[in-house]
Amino acid sequence: MTATAALNETDREQLLAEIREANLTYLMLAQRLIRADKAEATFRLGLSEESADLLAALSPAQIVKLASHNTLLCRFQADDDMVWKLLTSSHAPQRSVGEAAQRLHASILMAGRLANV
Repeated sequence: MTATAALNETDREQLLAEIREANLTYLMLAQRLIRADKAEATFRLGLSEESADLLAALSPAQIVKLASHNTLLCRFQADDDMVWKLLTSSHAPQRSVGEAAQRLHASILMAGRLANV
């Protein structure tokens, strides 16, 4: 049984509407970032240059159409336990000198994964 199968029809429709809204927000943000600074945008969004070029060239109508899919178009770049632990440990009530180093380590790990893609 999938997660959406356990939802009633109203909840399912609301969830799908929220996915479409997230898609639209993500695509608009991505396009704005790419147009402002392509190199930084490809790094922050985890996109290839080819994907960035494609997104930058989309018309508003194409963005709306693409956003209307029921599949979430963005994804987390922090996709393993070590990165999540490094990122979330900085939110602990007790701040330490190593907090900046932990966030830097997480950023290096995510950047290394992007370079391998």
